[in-house]
Amino acid sequence: MVHVLSSRVLIRPTDPERSRVFYGERLGLAVHREFGTGPERGTVYFLGGGFLELSGRSDVPPSTAVRLWLQVEDLAAAHAELRAAGVEVVRPPVREPWGLIEMWIADPDGVPVVLVEVPAEHPLRYRPGI
Repeated sequence: MVHVLSSRVLIRPTDPERSRVFYGERLGLAVHREFGTGPERGTVYFLGGGFLELSGRSDVPPSTAVRLWLQVEDLAAAHAELRAAGVEVVRPPVREPWGLIEMWIADPDGVPVVLVEVPAEHPLRYRPGI
């Protein structure tokens, strides 16, 4: 069995600086580390239980088949903060039929980012014996 010590999503943006502004300043992700120099330097952000790495550059945007799923504590507050930061909301918060509250945004290259709130009564929060 593979023993995973850490997980990371790697994105090669078309414009690394624009993506750093989006993830670091607009989304407010904390920087774990940076490496290299110049405009194409790598930046690794904390993503709760994993990391998001922006490094290198691509001539084509990443596939929209890749999606980031970020769980937040209070989606209404996140919605207000992101709108105030100038982030375009693709779809405002909606309670889905499966019980989660989801809001959709996209990074500068169009990578879908789903922000999710798990309501207190949702089965994902159920932990027997705790």
